[in-house]
Amino acid sequence: MDKYSNGEAHLAHSERDWVVRAKPLPQMERIEAFFHGHGFEMHRHDTYAIGHTLSGVQSFQYGKERVNNLPGQTMVLHPDEPHDGHAGTEDGFRYRMFYLEPAMIQDVLGGKPLPFIKGGVSSDPRLFKATQGLLQDLHTTLDPLELDDAVFDIAMALQDAAGVRKGRQSVDYAAAERARELLMASLEQGVSLDQLEQASDTDRWRLSRDFRVLFGTSPHRYLTLRRLDLVRHSISLGVSLSDASVMAGFSDQSHMTRHFVKTYGYPPGRWLKMLGTGM
Repeated sequence: MDKYSNGEAHLAHSERDWVVRAKPLPQMERIEAFFHGHGFEMHRHDTYAIGHTLSGVQSFQYGKERVNNLPGQTMVLHPDEPHDGHAGTEDGFRYRMFYLEPAMIQDVLGGKPLPFIKGGVSSDPRLFKATQGLLQDLHTTLDPLELDDAVFDIAMALQDAAGVRKGRQSVDYAAAERARELLMASLEQGVSLDQLEQASDTDRWRLSRDFRVLFGTSPHRYLTLRRLDLVRHSISLGVSLSDASVMAGFSDQSHMTRHFVKTYGYPPGRWLKMLGTGM
């Protein structure tokens, strides 16, 4: 089997757990992984996690349900929904997945509540087809127009597969987007709710509610997750954990590690080893 790590091919051994990353795309990460037994602890991230199981059975706790994801289905984990992951059989499981920022979905939906797939798994053939373009070949670079088309198709398929979501419908997308832009510009120094309120020109509590509906998580957690993105990028290039933590705006390495485990289900050292980078 060929293993792709940051776009490079390596030989992989199926007996060992591994995670490989495709060449980066704007606001999106794509991976292929194999886990023989237990994959990761309960965790949550602020992106959509959308994937296909290629072989075996991928089992996970999602809300109050124990879910089995099989080849031919589409796994759609909603932003900020806790979940774990492990092999449903002794043979382990192999899968491909992409992590898509809700902001990209909002570029298509224009301020509608994020689509939610109940149970985290869909057998809708439209959704499987729409997601296949980003999952069938991780080492091929997508041009910008091709990526835009793929995101549009995915947003439409998610909306169709999810149906109409009940709940809060009146949201201020423009205000929430202004707040998100300030968060992206404030990773190292941080930002207060007062500053977000001023930048968005809306009441802080409405902003907090709308932000969750539109981007799947709270402003504070969004900031934390973008900082973790910086940490992963830095340590994959050889920056030490302590330096990467401070560079990304965390108070120290232990502060960063606590958030890393809560977000990805394993510590940064294990993540590096599965990438084949080592400490």
